[in-house]
Amino acid sequence: MKQSKSMNDTNQGILHRACPSCLGTKLEVIWRKSDVDFAACQRCGMVYIPEVLESYATGQFYEDRTESFYLSDDKLKSDYDPVRFQREWALLRQWVPSGKVLDVGCSTGGFLKGLHEMGDYETMGCDVSQGALNQAQKIGVTVLRAPFLSLPVTEANYDAITFWAVLEHLADPAAFLAKAGSMISSGGICILLVPNLHSLAIRSIGPRYRYIMTEHLNYFSAAALGQMVARVGGWKIERVTSMHFNPVVIIQDALKFREEVPDAERAKLLKRTNRWKRSGLMRPLKAAYRNVESVLSRMLAADNLVMVLRKN
Repeated sequence: MKQSKSMNDTNQGILHRACPSCLGTKLEVIWRKSDVDFAACQRCGMVYIPEVLESYATGQFYEDRTESFYLSDDKLKSDYDPVRFQREWALLRQWVPSGKVLDVGCSTGGFLKGLHEMGDYETMGCDVSQGALNQAQKIGVTVLRAPFLSLPVTEANYDAITFWAVLEHLADPAAFLAKAGSMISSGGICILLVPNLHSLAIRSIGPRYRYIMTEHLNYFSAAALGQMVARVGGWKIERVTSMHFNPVVIIQDALKFREEVPDAERAKLLKRTNRWKRSGLMRPLKAAYRNVESVLSRMLAADNLVMVLRKN
Protein backbone atom coordinates (compact mmCIF):
# COMPACT_ATOMS: atom_id res chain seq x y z
CA MET A 1 0.00 0.00 0.00
CA LYS A 2 1.24 3.48 -0.82
CA GLN A 3 2.08 5.84 1.99
CA SER A 4 -0.40 8.59 2.78
CA LYS A 5 -0.55 11.77 0.75
CA SER A 6 -2.04 15.16 1.58
CA MET A 7 -5.46 15.22 3.22
CA ASN A 8 -6.76 17.12 0.19
CA ASP A 9 -5.57 14.63 -2.46
CA THR A 10 -8.27 12.45 -3.98
CA ASN A 11 -8.06 9.58 -6.42
CA GLN A 12 -11.21 7.95 -7.78
CA GLY A 13 -13.27 8.81 -4.70
CA ILE A 14 -10.51 7.96 -2.22
CA LEU A 15 -9.13 10.39 0.35
CA HIS A 16 -5.50 9.75 1.35
CA ARG A 17 -4.69 10.74 4.92
CA ALA A 18 -1.67 11.33 7.10
CA CYS A 19 -1.82 10.27 10.75
CA PRO A 20 -4.63 12.24 12.44
CA SER A 21 -2.61 12.47 15.66
CA CYS A 22 0.87 13.57 14.57
CA LEU A 23 0.51 14.04 10.78
CA GLY A 24 3.18 11.39 10.23
CA THR A 25 3.21 9.67 6.83
CA LYS A 26 5.25 6.56 7.60
CA LEU A 27 2.94 3.67 8.39
CA GLU A 28 2.69 -0.08 8.65
CA VAL A 29 -0.41 -2.07 7.81
CA ILE A 30 -1.31 -4.19 10.84
CA TRP A 31 -4.85 -5.40 10.03
CA ARG A 32 -6.89 -6.01 6.93
CA LYS A 33 -10.64 -6.34 7.24
CA SER A 34 -13.45 -5.99 4.70
CA ASP A 35 -10.76 -5.33 2.07
CA VAL A 36 -9.59 -2.26 3.97
CA ASP A 37 -6.09 -1.68 5.37
CA PHE A 38 -5.72 -0.51 8.97
CA ALA A 39 -2.28 1.02 9.57
CA ALA A 40 -0.19 2.02 12.56
CA CYS A 41 1.71 5.29 12.45
CA GLN A 42 5.41 4.55 12.85
CA ARG A 43 5.94 7.86 14.63
CA CYS A 44 3.23 7.83 17.33
CA GLY A 45 1.60 4.38 17.12
CA MET A 46 -1.91 5.55 16.36
CA VAL A 47 -3.96 3.16 14.22
CA TYR A 48 -6.08 4.57 11.42
CA ILE A 49 -7.41 3.91 7.92
CA PRO A 50 -5.14 5.86 5.57
CA GLU A 51 -7.30 5.55 2.44
CA VAL A 52 -10.90 6.60 3.08
CA LEU A 53 -13.92 6.54 0.78
CA GLU A 54 -15.20 10.06 0.23
CA SER A 55 -18.70 9.02 1.33
CA TYR A 56 -17.33 8.61 4.87
CA ALA A 57 -15.54 11.95 4.77
CA THR A 58 -18.56 13.86 3.44
CA GLY A 59 -21.05 12.11 5.73
CA GLN A 60 -23.12 10.68 2.88
CA PHE A 61 -22.55 7.16 4.23
CA TYR A 62 -24.39 8.08 7.45
CA GLU A 63 -27.21 9.82 5.61
CA ASP A 64 -27.74 6.71 3.51
CA ARG A 65 -28.13 4.42 6.52
CA THR A 66 -30.58 6.62 8.44
CA GLU A 67 -33.70 4.57 7.76
CA SER A 68 -32.05 1.17 8.07
CA PHE A 69 -30.18 1.85 11.31
CA TYR A 70 -30.68 5.16 13.13
CA LEU A 71 -34.47 5.09 12.75
CA SER A 72 -34.91 1.35 13.20
CA ASP A 73 -37.22 0.34 16.02
CA ASP A 74 -34.54 -1.38 18.11
CA LYS A 75 -32.09 1.51 17.75
CA LEU A 76 -34.67 4.15 18.71
CA LYS A 77 -35.81 2.17 21.74
CA SER A 78 -32.19 1.82 22.81
CA ASP A 79 -31.40 5.51 22.28
CA TYR A 80 -34.33 6.61 24.45
CA ASP A 81 -33.90 3.98 27.16
CA PRO A 82 -33.31 5.66 30.56
CA VAL A 83 -30.19 3.54 31.15
CA ARG A 84 -28.62 4.20 27.73
CA PHE A 85 -26.54 7.29 28.60
CA GLN A 86 -26.22 6.97 32.38
CA ARG A 87 -22.42 7.21 32.40
CA GLU A 88 -22.34 10.05 29.89
CA TRP A 89 -24.93 12.09 31.81
CA ALA A 90 -23.07 11.57 35.09
CA LEU A 91 -19.75 12.60 33.56
CA LEU A 92 -21.07 15.79 31.99
CA ARG A 93 -23.03 16.81 35.08
CA GLN A 94 -19.89 16.38 37.17
CA TRP A 95 -18.05 18.99 35.09
CA VAL A 96 -20.93 21.15 33.86
CA PRO A 97 -23.85 21.23 36.36
CA SER A 98 -25.82 23.63 34.15
CA GLY A 99 -25.42 25.71 31.02
CA LYS A 100 -25.51 25.63 27.24
CA VAL A 101 -24.53 22.27 25.71
CA LEU A 102 -23.92 21.32 22.09
CA ASP A 103 -23.79 17.60 21.25
CA VAL A 104 -21.92 17.05 17.98
CA GLY A 105 -23.12 13.88 16.27
CA CYS A 106 -26.31 13.89 18.33
CA SER A 107 -28.05 11.30 16.12
CA THR A 108 -31.68 10.98 17.21
CA GLY A 109 -31.19 13.08 20.35
CA GLY A 110 -31.25 10.49 23.13
CA PHE A 111 -28.40 12.00 25.14
CA LEU A 112 -29.71 15.57 24.89
CA LYS A 113 -33.31 14.62 25.70
CA GLY A 114 -32.28 12.98 28.96
CA LEU A 115 -29.83 15.74 29.88
CA HIS A 116 -32.42 18.46 29.32
CA GLU A 117 -34.76 16.67 31.73
CA MET A 118 -32.09 16.49 34.43
CA GLY A 119 -31.44 20.13 35.15
CA ASP A 120 -30.91 23.68 33.99
CA TYR A 121 -29.48 22.97 30.55
CA GLU A 122 -30.01 24.65 27.21
CA THR A 123 -29.34 21.82 24.78
CA MET A 124 -28.88 21.56 21.04
CA GLY A 125 -27.41 19.06 18.64
CA CYS A 126 -26.02 18.71 15.15
CA ASP A 127 -25.43 15.73 12.90
CA VAL A 128 -24.74 14.87 9.27
CA SER A 129 -27.91 12.74 9.05
CA GLN A 130 -30.87 14.98 8.37
CA GLY A 131 -33.23 12.07 9.02
CA ALA A 132 -31.77 11.57 12.49
CA LEU A 133 -32.10 15.31 13.15
CA ASN A 134 -35.74 15.18 12.08
CA GLN A 135 -36.33 12.49 14.70
CA ALA A 136 -34.44 14.45 17.35
CA GLN A 137 -36.50 17.53 16.58
CA LYS A 138 -39.66 15.45 16.80
CA ILE A 139 -38.92 14.62 20.46
CA GLY A 140 -38.20 18.25 21.32
CA VAL A 141 -34.44 18.56 20.81
CA THR A 142 -33.21 21.83 19.29
CA VAL A 143 -31.11 20.99 16.24
CA LEU A 144 -28.62 22.88 14.07
CA ARG A 145 -28.93 21.90 10.42
CA ALA A 146 -25.60 23.26 9.17
CA PRO A 147 -22.52 21.03 9.24
CA PHE A 148 -20.55 21.53 12.44
CA LEU A 149 -17.49 22.95 10.65
CA SER A 150 -19.76 25.53 8.99
CA LEU A 151 -21.41 26.84 12.17
CA PRO A 152 -20.71 30.56 12.78
CA VAL A 153 -18.03 31.21 15.39
CA THR A 154 -20.03 34.23 16.55
CA GLU A 155 -21.95 31.73 18.68
CA ALA A 156 -18.88 31.00 20.81
CA ASN A 157 -20.83 30.79 24.03
CA TYR A 158 -21.26 27.08 24.76
CA ASP A 159 -20.46 25.88 28.25
CA ALA A 160 -19.86 22.36 26.96
CA ILE A 161 -19.43 20.58 23.64
CA THR A 162 -19.58 16.80 23.53
CA PHE A 163 -18.30 14.28 20.99
CA TRP A 164 -19.77 10.93 22.05
CA ALA A 165 -18.37 8.28 19.67
CA VAL A 166 -17.81 10.81 16.88
CA LEU A 167 -14.08 11.44 16.34
CA GLU A 168 -13.49 7.87 15.19
CA HIS A 169 -15.75 8.56 12.19
CA LEU A 170 -14.00 11.73 11.00
CA ALA A 171 -11.43 12.06 8.26
CA ASP A 172 -9.97 15.10 10.06
CA PRO A 173 -10.84 14.91 13.77
CA ALA A 174 -8.37 17.68 14.64
CA ALA A 175 -10.40 20.15 12.58
CA PHE A 176 -13.50 19.34 14.63
CA LEU A 177 -11.63 19.80 17.90
CA ALA A 178 -10.25 23.15 16.69
CA LYS A 179 -13.76 24.21 15.69
CA ALA A 180 -15.04 23.27 19.14
CA GLY A 181 -12.39 25.54 20.60
CA SER A 182 -13.79 28.44 18.61
CA MET A 183 -17.37 27.70 19.69
CA ILE A 184 -16.90 27.27 23.42
CA SER A 185 -16.67 29.83 26.21
CA SER A 186 -13.40 30.44 28.02
CA GLY A 187 -13.10 27.77 30.69
CA GLY A 188 -15.74 25.65 28.94
CA ILE A 189 -15.61 21.87 28.82
CA CYS A 190 -15.23 19.57 25.82
CA ILE A 191 -15.69 15.82 26.29
CA LEU A 192 -14.30 13.29 23.82
CA LEU A 193 -15.29 9.62 23.79
CA VAL A 194 -13.67 7.29 21.25
CA PRO A 195 -13.03 3.55 20.89
CA ASN A 196 -10.01 2.65 22.99
CA LEU A 197 -7.08 1.23 21.03
CA HIS A 198 -5.71 -0.25 24.26
CA SER A 199 -8.98 -1.76 25.45
CA LEU A 200 -9.16 -5.30 26.74
CA ALA A 201 -11.31 -6.13 23.72
CA ILE A 202 -8.77 -5.03 21.10
CA ARG A 203 -5.80 -6.37 23.08
CA SER A 204 -7.42 -9.78 23.41
CA ILE A 205 -9.07 -10.39 20.03
CA GLY A 206 -7.64 -7.69 17.76
CA PRO A 207 -9.39 -7.25 14.41
CA ARG A 208 -11.97 -9.91 15.30
CA TYR A 209 -13.55 -7.19 17.46
CA ARG A 210 -16.69 -5.93 15.70
CA TYR A 211 -15.93 -2.27 16.36
CA ILE A 212 -12.81 -2.48 14.24
CA MET A 213 -14.88 -1.57 11.23
CA THR A 214 -14.57 0.39 8.02
CA GLU A 215 -16.64 3.34 9.27
CA HIS A 216 -14.29 3.75 12.23
CA LEU A 217 -11.44 5.60 10.59
CA ASN A 218 -9.41 6.36 13.76
CA TYR A 219 -8.26 4.26 16.75
CA PHE A 220 -6.79 6.41 19.51
CA SER A 221 -4.69 5.43 22.48
CA ALA A 222 -4.59 7.90 25.38
CA ALA A 223 -1.16 9.07 24.19
CA ALA A 224 -2.26 9.55 20.57
CA LEU A 225 -5.42 11.41 21.56
CA GLY A 226 -3.43 13.63 23.93
CA GLN A 227 -0.92 14.34 21.18
CA MET A 228 -3.68 15.44 18.81
CA VAL A 229 -5.14 17.69 21.51
CA ALA A 230 -1.72 19.26 22.06
CA ARG A 231 -1.23 19.77 18.32
CA VAL A 232 -4.57 21.58 18.04
CA GLY A 233 -3.73 23.71 21.09
CA GLY A 234 -5.91 25.80 23.38
CA TRP A 235 -6.98 22.98 25.69
CA LYS A 236 -6.04 21.74 29.13
CA ILE A 237 -6.57 18.01 29.71
CA GLU A 238 -8.54 17.71 32.95
CA ARG A 239 -9.17 13.98 33.03
CA VAL A 240 -8.41 10.81 31.09
CA THR A 241 -10.39 7.66 31.84
CA SER A 242 -12.20 4.82 30.09
CA MET A 243 -15.75 3.51 30.34
CA HIS A 244 -18.11 0.81 29.09
CA PHE A 245 -17.33 -2.88 28.94
CA ASN A 246 -19.36 -5.48 27.06
CA PRO A 247 -18.06 -9.03 27.70
CA VAL A 248 -20.85 -10.49 25.54
CA VAL A 249 -19.40 -8.76 22.47
CA ILE A 250 -15.88 -9.98 23.24
CA ILE A 251 -17.07 -13.57 23.68
CA GLN A 252 -19.22 -13.53 20.53
CA ASP A 253 -16.47 -12.01 18.40
CA ALA A 254 -13.78 -14.32 19.80
CA LEU A 255 -15.85 -17.37 18.88
CA LYS A 256 -16.94 -16.21 15.43
CA PHE A 257 -15.01 -13.91 13.11
CA ARG A 258 -17.07 -11.75 10.79
CA GLU A 259 -15.91 -8.99 8.47
CA GLU A 260 -18.89 -6.84 9.51
CA VAL A 261 -21.66 -7.37 12.07
CA PRO A 262 -25.03 -6.26 10.62
CA ASP A 263 -26.48 -3.03 12.01
CA ALA A 264 -29.69 -4.81 12.95
CA GLU A 265 -27.80 -7.32 15.10
CA ARG A 266 -25.84 -4.55 16.84
CA ALA A 267 -29.06 -2.65 17.57
CA LYS A 268 -30.72 -5.78 18.99
CA LEU A 269 -27.77 -6.42 21.29
CA LEU A 270 -27.81 -2.81 22.51
CA LYS A 271 -31.52 -3.13 23.28
CA ARG A 272 -30.95 -6.43 25.09
CA THR A 273 -28.03 -4.99 27.08
CA ASN A 274 -30.20 -2.10 28.24
CA ARG A 275 -32.85 -4.61 29.36
CA TRP A 276 -30.24 -6.51 31.40
CA LYS A 277 -29.20 -3.26 33.09
CA ARG A 278 -32.79 -2.67 34.24
CA SER A 279 -33.44 -6.24 35.38
CA GLY A 280 -33.57 -6.93 39.11
CA LEU A 281 -32.73 -10.58 38.42
CA MET A 282 -29.32 -9.49 37.15
CA ARG A 283 -28.42 -7.63 40.37
CA PRO A 284 -25.72 -10.09 41.59
CA LEU A 285 -24.09 -10.16 38.16
CA LYS A 286 -24.34 -6.38 37.85
CA ALA A 287 -22.34 -5.92 41.04
CA ALA A 288 -19.55 -8.12 39.70
CA TYR A 289 -19.75 -6.38 36.34
CA ARG A 290 -19.38 -2.94 37.93
CA ASN A 291 -16.29 -4.10 39.80
CA VAL A 292 -14.68 -5.41 36.62
CA GLU A 293 -15.57 -2.25 34.70
CA SER A 294 -14.17 -0.11 37.50
CA VAL A 295 -10.83 -1.94 37.39
CA LEU A 296 -10.68 -1.71 33.60
CA SER A 297 -11.53 1.99 33.73
CA ARG A 298 -8.66 2.73 36.10
CA MET A 299 -6.31 0.74 33.85
CA LEU A 300 -7.58 2.65 30.78
CA ALA A 301 -8.62 -0.72 29.38
CA ALA A 302 -12.42 -0.37 29.09
CA ASP A 303 -14.02 -0.27 25.64
CA ASN A 304 -14.05 3.51 25.21
CA LEU A 305 -11.44 6.12 25.98
CA VAL A 306 -12.71 9.37 27.51
CA MET A 307 -10.94 12.72 27.71
CA VAL A 308 -12.28 15.83 29.46
CA LEU A 309 -10.79 19.08 28.14
CA ARG A 310 -11.06 22.63 29.42
CA LYS A 311 -10.62 25.59 27.10
CA ASN A 312 -7.66 27.72 28.20
